[in-house]
Amino acid sequence: MLSPSKLLTPEEAAERRAALKALGKTLVFTNGCFDILHPGHLDYLARARELGDALYVGLNSDDSVRRLKGHKRPVNGQGVRALMLSGLSMVDGVAVFDEDTPLNLIRRLMPDVLVKGGDWPPEKIVGGPEVLAEGGRVLSLPFLDGYSTSSLIARILSLNGA
Repeated sequence: MLSPSKLLTPEEAAERRAALKALGKTLVFTNGCFDILHPGHLDYLARARELGDALYVGLNSDDSVRRLKGHKRPVNGQGVRALMLSGLSMVDGVAVFDEDTPLNLIRRLMPDVLVKGGDWPPEKIVGGPEVLAEGGRVLSLPFLDGYSTSSLIARILSLNGA
């Protein structure tokens, strides 16, 4: 059974973050579109979760995805994408943000560990300077080779002769 308690507003995420901090627990944060979940996402999220006691995912809203990836994306709406992420055992919370970057959410949560995928060098990760200034860590985790949402969409389109 999926846990709606994992679907958080930014305010709820901040409240839960404060509770984790009070208990001395480590929060890991990542973000992305997570449009079509694939094994690369699962591998990445599992490795991110191993870095702390809880993993929160900042999820780009539909409007944010369109601004970043074009008018044909996302394939799945933010409600579906949030539900899919919340159903994963390694994810402890999902909060949707509407901006182009998760900077405001990162500032609000101030995670102990901030991670992005391997295409982001640590010095370019949004929110990195803020997390480092508070004594946290900023990491870039390598991708699992052979998996990306864009290549999956291209493959599907080629099967349909598009």
